[in-house]
Amino acid sequence: MIIFMQGNKKGFKMSDLNENKDVMNDTQDDSSLIGLRTSDYYFDLPKELIAQDPLEDRAASRLLIMDKESGEIEHHVFREIIDYLNEGDCLVLNNTKVIPARLYGTKEDTGASVEILLLKRLENDTWETLVRPGKKLRIGAKVTFGDGRLKAEIVDVLEDGNRLVKFYYDGIWEEVLDSLGEMPLPPYITHKLKDKNMYQTVYAKYEGSAAAPTAGLHFTSDLLKKIEEKGIDIAYVTLHVGLGTFRPVKVTNVKEHHMHTEWYQVTKEAADKINKAKANGKRVICVGTTSCRTIESAADENGHLEACSDNTSIFIYPGYKFKVMDCLITNFHLPESTLVMLVSALAGREHVLNAYNEAIKERYRFFSFGDACFFTNDMTKH
Repeated sequence: MIIFMQGNKKGFKMSDLNENKDVMNDTQDDSSLIGLRTSDYYFDLPKELIAQDPLEDRAASRLLIMDKESGEIEHHVFREIIDYLNEGDCLVLNNTKVIPARLYGTKEDTGASVEILLLKRLENDTWETLVRPGKKLRIGAKVTFGDGRLKAEIVDVLEDGNRLVKFYYDGIWEEVLDSLGEMPLPPYITHKLKDKNMYQTVYAKYEGSAAAPTAGLHFTSDLLKKIEEKGIDIAYVTLHVGLGTFRPVKVTNVKEHHMHTEWYQVTKEAADKINKAKANGKRVICVGTTSCRTIESAADENGHLEACSDNTSIFIYPGYKFKVMDCLITNFHLPESTLVMLVSALAGREHVLNAYNEAIKERYRFFSFGDACFFTNDMTKH
C-alpha cells in the first residue's frame, strides 16, 4: 500500500499529504458541493486505533454491520458474517497475491542506500516503480541488490515521478524476488511481520499486487468452506492492487482526482456465478473495494459480465450508480481516501461517517490489519 502519511494533533488525515492542495472559489455555494469536497470525508482517528498486527485467528476480528438504507448498526465477530449471507448470494473475492515488492539496494557508483518499490510489471523484466531517494536515481543510474544477485538500471522517469526500471538476474525472477524482497507493508505499520503470509489472503493465487486486498484477510479456509456449504456461490476475480487504489487525493474537488490504472481479470466461471445471482434476484456481495472495482469495470451497462481482462482507472464516489454490486464487506479506511468515497457511494456519506464514528467510539481497529464492516441491505440473521 503506497501511502506516505503524517500525523497531526487530531489524528490521521489524508490532506496532511497535500502541500499544494487546490482551493475552491469562496463564492461558490457550499451546499452544492456536499460530498464533492475531499474534506467531506474527514474523520478524527486516534492513532492508537491503527492496528499494528494481524490477529492470529483471522475470523476473530470484530465486525460492524450496517443497514445501508436505514443506517442501523449492529456489532458482531467476523466469523458471524455467515449468518448474514443468504443461500444463492454470490460472494466476490479478489485472489491476487502480494509480491515482496520492496527492494533495498545500493547505488553502484556511490554505494548510497536506495529503495525500489515494484508497482506494475511491464515487458522484458521492466517494472514501473517508486524509488527513494528520487534525486539519486535518475536515468542511467544502476543499483545492485543482494551482493549482485539482482541488478537494475533506471531507464525512464515518468511524469508523476515514477521510474521505469529494468532488472538483470540469473535464474527465475520469482525465486530471486522472494529471496531479496520484503512485503510492502503500509508505513503506518511500524515493524516487520513475523509471518509474511499474514499479509496474504488464504485464497491468494496470482502474483502481482503491491498491497493486499485487506478485506479478505478476515476469511479462513474453514469459514469459506462453511459459506459454500450454506449455498453461497464464491466467485474469484483478480485485480492486481497498485498505486491507484491508495493514492492520496490532492485536490479539493474529488471530481478532479485522477486514479492510476490497475489490471484485472474476470474468468467465465466467475462471470457465470455473478450473472446467475443477479438473474435469480440474489445479492452480489463484494469482499473489498478491489473486487467491487473489478466487477463494476467489467460489467456492461446492464450489469452483465463476460470473461474479460483489461486495465481500469474507475473512480467510484457518491453519485455513482452500481451496476452489479449490492453489498460490501470491507475494512475501515483512511480519512479523505478514495476508499471511503467508494463506500459512501454505496451506503451514503452520512451513514458511513456515522459508522466510522461509532467504530471509533467502540474502539474498533482500523486499516489493513484492523476490523471489518459489512454494508448490507438485509440485517436479518439466517
